[in-house]
Amino acid sequence: MKTAAAYGTWESPIDAGMLVAGAVGLSSVSSAGGRVWWVESRPSEAGRAVLVSCPADASEAPRDETPEGMSVRTLVHEYGGRCHVVWDPSGWDPLIVYSNFDDQRLWATHGPSRRSRPLTPAAEGRSVRYADPVVTADGSAVICVRESHGASGVINDLVAVPLWTGGGWLSEGSEPVPLAGGHDFFAAPRVAPDGRRLAWITWDHPDMPWDSTCLWVADLGASKGAVTLGTAKLVAGGPGVSVTQPRWSPGGVLCYLSDRSGWWNVYDETSRPLSALEAEVGEPDWVFGNSHYTFDSSGRLVATWTTSNGRVIGWEEEPGGGLVEIPGLPYSSFGSLQACGDAVVCVAGSPTLPACVVRVDRDGSQLVLASSRQTNLPEGFASTPALVDFPTPGPDGPDVAHALFYPPASGRYEGPPGQLPPLLVVIHGGPTSQAQRLLNLAVQYWTTRGFAVADVDYRGSSGYGRAYRNKLKGQWGVADVDDVIAAVAELRRLGLVDAGKAFIRGGSAGGLTTLGALAASDAFAAGTSLYGVADLELLARDTHKFEARYLDSLIGPWPQERDEYVRRSPLHKAASIRSPLIIFQGLDDMVVPPSQSQAIFDALDAAGVRVEYHRFEGEGHGFRKAETIVAVYEAELAFYLQALGGSGSG
Repeated sequence: MKTAAAYGTWESPIDAGMLVAGAVGLSSVSSAGGRVWWVESRPSEAGRAVLVSCPADASEAPRDETPEGMSVRTLVHEYGGRCHVVWDPSGWDPLIVYSNFDDQRLWATHGPSRRSRPLTPAAEGRSVRYADPVVTADGSAVICVRESHGASGVINDLVAVPLWTGGGWLSEGSEPVPLAGGHDFFAAPRVAPDGRRLAWITWDHPDMPWDSTCLWVADLGASKGAVTLGTAKLVAGGPGVSVTQPRWSPGGVLCYLSDRSGWWNVYDETSRPLSALEAEVGEPDWVFGNSHYTFDSSGRLVATWTTSNGRVIGWEEEPGGGLVEIPGLPYSSFGSLQACGDAVVCVAGSPTLPACVVRVDRDGSQLVLASSRQTNLPEGFASTPALVDFPTPGPDGPDVAHALFYPPASGRYEGPPGQLPPLLVVIHGGPTSQAQRLLNLAVQYWTTRGFAVADVDYRGSSGYGRAYRNKLKGQWGVADVDDVIAAVAELRRLGLVDAGKAFIRGGSAGGLTTLGALAASDAFAAGTSLYGVADLELLARDTHKFEARYLDSLIGPWPQERDEYVRRSPLHKAASIRSPLIIFQGLDDMVVPPSQSQAIFDALDAAGVRVEYHRFEGEGHGFRKAETIVAVYEAELAFYLQALGGSGSG
């Protein structure tokens, strides 16, 4: 028998400390030398990222592979991503190369001593950075992306870093050798199995990698640390086509993802489609190392793709025979897919299962190698989402947007008769990101207290094809704002929430949508901005190179379209915001600088709006420290409860 209690005040088994206690982030899975390797981001260690491995059969417990005090993280593009490689052709003595966060140099460890040594020269202020490394076939050099920050600006290129010659290790801090330049951005260098060709991706301003990219290939010479690259040949891509995730099949065929059909699918270098799905195999490359397909040791294609129920995974029955979904898997989210013999390893999860490093075999059997956290929610406390498609206004008539809706869930409490729950609308960043069907205690933190949560995939989100992504072009700050307001109206129409008690939270680009919705509507009782964009002009002038021209497509070129930047900036509409706002900002943020949060705080404070501003030293774009994450959720809950006019029991 459940106890009736006011929604939003239920006693929850999840406190803010549980969001980080024993929790780790999992990414950058690989397989080498009979072991599976991945990176763990540990809030309990101030966000330090550690390379971890275990045998592919889980016969031994996972062990740390990088030394204490080192953090496997790169700042290339500011967002980073894959920045390590393991090379172990012998299966007993791996070479590990990785970027260390504190100095952004490449380091390597090899041999019984496991001593790490720097490969690249020291650079003042982390001004030279490296990402996406691969090892040449003879093991004598690393090829990677380099990003150099100097007086003339930021330059990105491909370089080779010598490791050793026939006489042994080269001296520490060897100068990298430039291989390819002349484009604004480089990504995904990949060496052919025979070592004779190199493939890579480029793009240039004003495009983002999900807009237009090019795939190149060139002959590669590599011997005893000396690397040369022949004339580059364009394989695929160009204006209006996003090509990504180049891979070599075991037989030496270059493959890649292209969205030329409107959906990211797998093609080979002759432009033959290896998958022909009206679904997304890929996702936007905000970070290095995304991997959504691979080839097993038999040459069969393995891929994960989107469906209305989340992601699925499938194999070719025979090479070239088409993908067949593996039925019965308990997961709805897959990423970081890598071959491991005739199996694959990946990061997988579901709304009721935390993200795990999992080995999946073609017969559907699974082996969990590591988990992002232990979840012991009591029975009845887990909320699972339903996909809600809802009408929204479009520039040419009615349109449709999407959201994952999580109802309140408690094994002990229910709402009073005749009452509906308050709603928390969650706005993802990007704005090309996507709501994930993955257990997220940060969502359950709210639902177990009696809040409903709507995770909105506004127009422009990924997962629904290029046409849906493109609906935000020229419409950022308009279409997304319309969509989140329409989501509240639809959930109210369905009788699922008390629309008079709606809250909204968003980070980064989601912060712009949050602030814009607060200015455009009285639908929200309060809002939360996490390192959110308040002034679009300031963002256009001050943001980092990767996104320096992103707003050209989302709004228009600046300063030519300055009036539109002003019209859409929440800072210039602050007089229309009457709802209370709580702001959280990392003071080391280089993507959305603290000046953005300070400006909106000052404007609302001067207007007499209830506003709180919480600043965090040592945090950048996205919070990594356990104490920061706990402080954010505790303050945010107290803020909402005050807006509801009461206080909860936890």
